[in-house]
Amino acid sequence: MRAAAADRTQTPSTLYLICAAAWFVPGAGHLWLGRRQKGIVFLVALTSMFAFGLWLEGRLFPFEMTQPLVALAAIADLGIGCPYFVARLMGVGAGQVVAITYEYGNTFIIAAGLLNMLVVLDVFDIAKGRK
Repeated sequence: MRAAAADRTQTPSTLYLICAAAWFVPGAGHLWLGRRQKGIVFLVALTSMFAFGLWLEGRLFPFEMTQPLVALAAIADLGIGCPYFVARLMGVGAGQVVAITYEYGNTFIIAAGLLNMLVVLDVFDIAKGRK
């Protein structure tokens, strides 16, 4: 059974706060709305995917507006929220272009960020009462 908080619509200010929490901590929005299993799965899976991408020598792309694809990759990286900022503060994510796993690492990092953005949209729909 779903929690009662997940089945009713939220006020606009609460809705945006839930979405911000869902972006910043993967799975937090689902946990907030009482969907524990989904929230824990998203927290573990997306954070692990991001960490695995860093372990595979992936790169956290810089925001270079002169190179549109690099800028889009940077936005996708930022989509994971808090793990992105933790990785930046720790100084990881420089990427080793000569590493065999470099492109795989980039793919894992970018995919984790984009998937988290989809999770935020799911939280938005749940909070609006559409799901």
